[in-house]
Amino acid sequence: MKKLNILVSNDDGINAEGIFALVRSLKAIADVTVVAPASQQSAVGHAITVNYPLRVFPFHKNSDFFGYAVEGTPADCVKLGVKFLLKQKPDMVISGINHGSNTAINIIYSGTVSAATEGTILGIPSLAISLTSYQSQDFSYAAKLAARLALLVAEQGLPPKTLLNVNVPAVSEEEIKGVKVTKQGISTWEDRFDVRRDPANREYFWLTGNMNVIDTEPDSDQIAIRENYVSVTPVKYELTDNILLERMKQWGVEKLK
Repeated sequence: MKKLNILVSNDDGINAEGIFALVRSLKAIADVTVVAPASQQSAVGHAITVNYPLRVFPFHKNSDFFGYAVEGTPADCVKLGVKFLLKQKPDMVISGINHGSNTAINIIYSGTVSAATEGTILGIPSLAISLTSYQSQDFSYAAKLAARLALLVAEQGLPPKTLLNVNVPAVSEEEIKGVKVTKQGISTWEDRFDVRRDPANREYFWLTGNMNVIDTEPDSDQIAIRENYVSVTPVKYELTDNILLERMKQWGVEKLK
């Protein structure tokens, strides 16, 4: 197999530790180009920039060129990287390693998943990788697994409109029980808004809350990581509910003109 060309992005920003760990691991198997947000872009979903210019700057780490920092969203980064910055279409897009899990309902909010989704939209096999902790700084196992999975995906391929969403428990490699192919779990957010006032006594709101895990099925992403399994979930961006579509044909909807 020829050496892969991989585009790497994230939503924690180009200076995040997770993206450094991912790139170090991937360079053993691929030529890597980094195009990532210049600043934190968590929970922006699949937003793209249309009303403001996108500015791009070379980014250096320890005096060495690391990649391109974009003043935009994760989806912007992948779109700009594929369409303009890279000389040829990459073989794969990998987004991460995110700080914090992207399971269940969080998938639709995640900038990490959205970067991989944009790669999929552009016809490129794509992966999103997350470490399920905001505190842990040990990305070593997640980075190692990302490289192994990239090689497997390069060999097997992915269907159109489908990406892999990977969540790695934030435990030592010895504590990882294995890897499970999972489905998206079920959860809700219990949203709260803290009402505060700025120095000029103007009211503002700060979103807080907790995620409530609803599902208990062992093949869901959340249950897998709770039991120290890596969760690998195939995710489609095509959103049509085909079961309801067929039922609605019997409703008489098409006679409502």
